[in-house]
Amino acid sequence: MTCQKHMQTMTRKRKWLIGIAVATMLGIVALFVAASILARRFEPYIREQAIEYLRKRFDSDVELAALRVHLPKTSPLRLLLTKGSGALARVEGEGISLRHKGRRDVPPMFAMKKFRFEVDLGTLFDTPKTVQSVWLEGMEISIPPKGERPKLGTSSSPEKDGGSQTWVLIKDVTIQDARLVILPKDRKKVPLEFAIHDLRLSSAGMGVAMRYDAALTNPRPPGAIHSVGTLGPWNAEEPGDTPLSGDYTFEKADLGVFAAIAGILNSTGHFEGTLDSIHANGQASVPDFRLKMAGNPVPLVTQFEAVIDGTNGNTILQRVRATLGTTEFTTSGGVIKHERDLRRSISLDVSIPQGDLRDLLRLAVKGTPFMEGQILLQTKIDIPPLVGKVREKLKLDGRFEVQHGKFLRSTTQDKIDDLSRRGQGKPNSEEIDDVVSGMKGTFTLENEVIRFRSLSFRVSGAKVDLKGNYDLQRDALAFNGTLKLQATVSQTMTGWKRWVLRPVDPFFAKENAGTFLRIKVTGTSKAPKFDSDRGNKGPSS
Repeated sequence: MTCQKHMQTMTRKRKWLIGIAVATMLGIVALFVAASILARRFEPYIREQAIEYLRKRFDSDVELAALRVHLPKTSPLRLLLTKGSGALARVEGEGISLRHKGRRDVPPMFAMKKFRFEVDLGTLFDTPKTVQSVWLEGMEISIPPKGERPKLGTSSSPEKDGGSQTWVLIKDVTIQDARLVILPKDRKKVPLEFAIHDLRLSSAGMGVAMRYDAALTNPRPPGAIHSVGTLGPWNAEEPGDTPLSGDYTFEKADLGVFAAIAGILNSTGHFEGTLDSIHANGQASVPDFRLKMAGNPVPLVTQFEAVIDGTNGNTILQRVRATLGTTEFTTSGGVIKHERDLRRSISLDVSIPQGDLRDLLRLAVKGTPFMEGQILLQTKIDIPPLVGKVREKLKLDGRFEVQHGKFLRSTTQDKIDDLSRRGQGKPNSEEIDDVVSGMKGTFTLENEVIRFRSLSFRVSGAKVDLKGNYDLQRDALAFNGTLKLQATVSQTMTGWKRWVLRPVDPFFAKENAGTFLRIKVTGTSKAPKFDSDRGNKGPSS
């Protein structure tokens, strides 16, 4: 009897243990099933969240050719128990494009061939969601003309919009082989393109500036740019107020793509401000700077301060200090594109307080300089936004003065020496040799014609005052003015002529000059013609 009761008790315990075991197994199976379902749901959830973030972040229709989610090799149960914390999923995609507000009349605002990123599954349900790193390849960014650009981004607080916004913190972004395309207003024109070889962005948190390291190719003039600095935080309400700062190097920029100049430029500098107003300062050098019409290389070194509108490229040069050869000069002005103009206009004020004339002649004239001396120059340079070559559009308004000038070609200098000897009444004096000359004038240039309001040339014993025009296109001179000599007419001669001409001296002695003649200059720059001009009532001072 006692044995029978013992057996019944053992049977009840066994059933109880079996029941517990079965319940436990069923619970474990249920957990595995739930974990497996959860794991399978990660992929569509990640896809949904990625598309939703891009759609809201950029107010765009999102097209995605392919998206693959590679979950970590870990048990579904562990994913369930840890809520995915510490488990990294790798997401890969291809053929993504974002069309702002669904527009199809312009290229997609963003398009990329491939992308991938890793995300901690435990952060998918956090706010903000955190993505450690993103890698993009073959990205193309198309920027519409100013006035058509959308406001991108969101406010800096997730509480706005009732918390409905999808918030993502991306800590590191690597972009390779990208293109930045700035679209013109005129669809027939070729867009401006920047090739971005490598761009790395890193973020320290929400509402904090991102650090960047970028390598790109500048389109005009073509050259390699490397820049490091900070960008942001993004200002959604006023994108132009987004902070920007950094340092840059610009290397091996070929100026030969421009119509009038050539040389290889290198530059370094620093910039800071906002996208709407970037303050930059730096240095630039062109060891072989030259004008194509002359072809003589002259080293050019500059130090500059400028304000740049990053949204349209307009540039205000606050001060540029430069050295051309050994000649120092300063300039200021702007390169501006006005709303209705197709091209930029250039307006500069140039000042050379004391330069070497040979530097300017070497730059402007073919062959070796024909004259030496010191030059003072102040001029305003304007190039309006018109169709045509630079020389056809160029406008100048200024004044110049050459001091201690001496012609380097012996035949020309011999003529100047002879003029000085005769002007002083010593036509046979060998002591008057290699005399220095001075020249000054005020001028304007427009439509390839230089108009001299005044032009004077002076050597010891003689002075020439002229006014008139020089047509650059036709190489035509048209000047009139006066010649004043210290000596009388007879004193300019030798031998018997000196005695014969004495009676006529009083007829040519006027305006405190021993000899006063009205003259005109015609012909070309290579073959000028000097004649008396009896009908001229031009300058006599």
